[in-house]
Amino acid sequence: MIKVTNIRKCFGELEVLKGISLEVKKGELISIVGASGAGKTTLLQIMGTLSRADAGEIEIDGHQLSTLSESALARFRNQRIGFVFQFHHLLPEFSALENVAIPALIAGRDRKEAQERARELLTMMGLSDRLEHKPSQLSGGEQQRVSIARALINNPAVLLADEPSGNLDSRNRDEIHRLFFDLREKLGQTIVIVTHDEKLASTADRCIRIEDGRVAE
Repeated sequence: MIKVTNIRKCFGELEVLKGISLEVKKGELISIVGASGAGKTTLLQIMGTLSRADAGEIEIDGHQLSTLSESALARFRNQRIGFVFQFHHLLPEFSALENVAIPALIAGRDRKEAQERARELLTMMGLSDRLEHKPSQLSGGEQQRVSIARALINNPAVLLADEPSGNLDSRNRDEIHRLFFDLREKLGQTIVIVTHDEKLASTADRCIRIEDGRVAE
């Protein structure tokens, strides 16, 4: 599902990624771990097309991303990649239902269809009684579940998560971790999670450790 080949990235004189290569199979849940500054988030951003590598190739679901124009890349990102961040980035003026539906509307789907799919996903997240609540009316764990539903609205090929439980208390953190495994089981979702949480990392199908810009042996 994901093939990363010899990815390199510099910021000025600092080489952050020094030739990263890895593969992720369809339906696999992998964790990426490493010390702060090791390059984990930079790698995830490049995999998600939010940042461009200086060298190397990314292939997702059979698409060679370096061959796509900026507009084609934006469409691919919207339709084939789901993102979950540590901070939820929900739009405060919109309800949970509206926040989840927005990426589907951007993709050109019918409003009624988008809202129905958003309702299904929020129900799957255990939020059927929170559909019309705005982010300020939701707990941190509820907000993160809304953001996960939003990431899934366009049926992405891959779900990329950057410290998805880093801002939560232990109870909500455990719930979010279980949710990712449920998504893999119920939807066959391919998931890559950057995390400092060793418990989550150890329960993934595979744990990839980044050290000094390289995949550790």
